[in-house]
Amino acid sequence: MKKWIVMLFAFLPSLAMAAGGNVHLDAANNDLSDKASLQRGAKLFMNYCLGCHATQYQRYERIADDLDIPKELMMENLVFDKNAKIGDLITNAITVDDAATFFGAPAPDLTLVARVRGTDWIYTYLRSFYADPSRPFGVNNVVFPSVGMPHVLEELQGTPVKEFKTVMVDGEQVQELVGLTSLGNGELSPEEYDEAVRDLVNFLEYSGEPMKLERQQMGYWVIGFIIIFLILAILLKKEYWRDVH
Repeated sequence: MKKWIVMLFAFLPSLAMAAGGNVHLDAANNDLSDKASLQRGAKLFMNYCLGCHATQYQRYERIADDLDIPKELMMENLVFDKNAKIGDLITNAITVDDAATFFGAPAPDLTLVARVRGTDWIYTYLRSFYADPSRPFGVNNVVFPSVGMPHVLEELQGTPVKEFKTVMVDGEQVQELVGLTSLGNGELSPEEYDEAVRDLVNFLEYSGEPMKLERQQMGYWVIGFIIIFLILAILLKKEYWRDVH
């Protein structure tokens, strides 16, 4: 009994991390069957994330095959390391020591981040940066306070700031946080930015388990086989017991 209690308490921190603490998480509603979304997400990841974050358990070739991206286009437009080959694992240029120096800690590998954090957490996190001059990179994050990561998608979203409204509390006017809003200096509208983040989250979920859709589809066949086998077993049992009675 004590062993199970110890294992439970050891697992609780990972559950809390995946849930994102007490912050409300917005639903990503991404769709792994949408290959166009996955292709856009791959493009965003290669252009904005790969400089610091690797997906070292994933290969360029697997992405090209799964997402129907011609390998020539993959190597020409999405692989920035000229020495890389189509069958190579996806690593980044920055070293662990440099990352620790620049950001305070090495940038984590993102191959399995969607399985660890959850897609809703990533979706909310990437939409929760806001301007904070006190931070080294000038931004902070509602979901991950004092995060060492810059807002790499700021050119797409624009500069996000906190939006407040005045409310009365005990007869006094106080400022209450309403949410975050962009100053409108980004390349995308708020709706387009949310969709871009959803595409990126979609790609990260695919990276964590490329066979997920196939596994789920196979699961239906397995369940169907079990049900058919169960029916046959019940009919066979009745046939055997018919002579006994």
